[in-house]
Amino acid sequence: MRRLLRLIRNIVALTVLALIVLAGVLATNTVRHGSKQLQVAAVPPVEVDEQGSAKRLSEAIQFQTISNFLNPEQDAEALRGLRAHIETSFPAFHAAAKREIVGGHSLLYTWEGSDPKAQSIGLLAHQDVVPIAPKTEPDWQQKPFSGAIADGFIWGRGSWDDKGNLYAMLEAAEQMAKQGFRPKRTIYFAFGHDEEVSGLRGAGAIAKLLKSRGVRLEFVLDEGLLITEGIMKGLPKPAALIGVAEKGYATLVLTVRATPGHSSMPPRDTAIGMMSAALAHLEDNRLPMHVRGAVSEMFDTLAPEMSGFNRVVLSNLWLFKPLLLREFEKSGTTEAMVRTTTALTIFNAGEKDNVLPGNAEASVNFRLLPGDTQASVSDHVRDSVRNDRISIGTFDGNFDPPPVTGTGSASYRKLNQTIREIFPDVVVAPGLMIAATDSRHYSEVADNILRFSPVRANSDDLKRFHGTNERISIKNYGDMIRFYIRLMQNTAG
Repeated sequence: MRRLLRLIRNIVALTVLALIVLAGVLATNTVRHGSKQLQVAAVPPVEVDEQGSAKRLSEAIQFQTISNFLNPEQDAEALRGLRAHIETSFPAFHAAAKREIVGGHSLLYTWEGSDPKAQSIGLLAHQDVVPIAPKTEPDWQQKPFSGAIADGFIWGRGSWDDKGNLYAMLEAAEQMAKQGFRPKRTIYFAFGHDEEVSGLRGAGAIAKLLKSRGVRLEFVLDEGLLITEGIMKGLPKPAALIGVAEKGYATLVLTVRATPGHSSMPPRDTAIGMMSAALAHLEDNRLPMHVRGAVSEMFDTLAPEMSGFNRVVLSNLWLFKPLLLREFEKSGTTEAMVRTTTALTIFNAGEKDNVLPGNAEASVNFRLLPGDTQASVSDHVRDSVRNDRISIGTFDGNFDPPPVTGTGSASYRKLNQTIREIFPDVVVAPGLMIAATDSRHYSEVADNILRFSPVRANSDDLKRFHGTNERISIKNYGDMIRFYIRLMQNTAG
């Protein structure tokens, strides 16, 4: 009995000692994990004509530039109207820069720099917008293409995505041109017209044109991650996330053929049955979750800014990673940051209730984490489906994840600096863009690709993205203009 008691006491002592050591390691890692925020002084806000700028954006929203992949000329008249509005609204910029029309409706402006040896930079945005979801028009507080200015906001489709960025860039360039500013390095303003339907005709054509001319850009900045407020648990300050990486895109089309016939005599294997089983296997065998690359660096940067237990967790992912992944898996939004996602999007089979179809077809969309490829995803699908009768085809718009931009690059540091100067209340960190942007087309002409929109958004605002009641506050829009002025001063002044 004494031996047993002695053994129990030793086990308890060792357990207590192990817990003390573990607590010490966790505390040490947490304390040593110091802030990575740039220490820069906020710049005094420059004077901006917020009301006049809001009016011009309001007018731009009224052009219904809804892009359509199958009917690329659907919004041609609206795009021509928007182009004319841009020309008349920003005369000083048009006098300073050269404009070219690319791919029918995309706009490429070249603001020539004074130093021909200085590497050029590119500011990107897109003119097109997504449609309004059918039968949701009555849910809008203001008509979706009215461009209404009410309650301190500019309302309408495109106010945020992406005419807000586009017009903020133009407002900034116009104000600087009026003041006699001439960039030291050449600035390209590239405004595609079909970003919402792949960007192949717009941004893709502009990038090819620049490549044919031997243009090499130090960086391009496109729409992207935002300034989120009150969204990240444990982070008391707003988070300004810079997209240094972007997910790839792969839609795979699965097709199975079977013998058609009367439904009263069904065979064991039917087209719909085989396809349904295959899709069930894909949903049950999702690709693994990872904390790596831009996401790992985001956690590392945010950890010292967190409060309470959240700081301990992010400072010690060697121990808490499984716990973090379980939490992320509970929401599609957070899960998308750590997994190549699998989405069943289209299913076609059958025409009559008493006839067995001869084939079934389904489309599955994957958003690829950096590190995964179209080839690796195709292999995963074949292994999961486990049916040689199902063929796997690809989609024309597929692409692997673009190259990742390093946070040690001068381009990232200058963008980081600019954000901290204009938005001194925020925490800046790198991040992963889970949606697709026009910037991916520039990977062959740009050394660095950055994705950031100087838009403040809370959890309710995120629902407005491609949704109902899209809007931008006049105050935020004024700060967007100030941001682009400062960015051009910092990078091309």
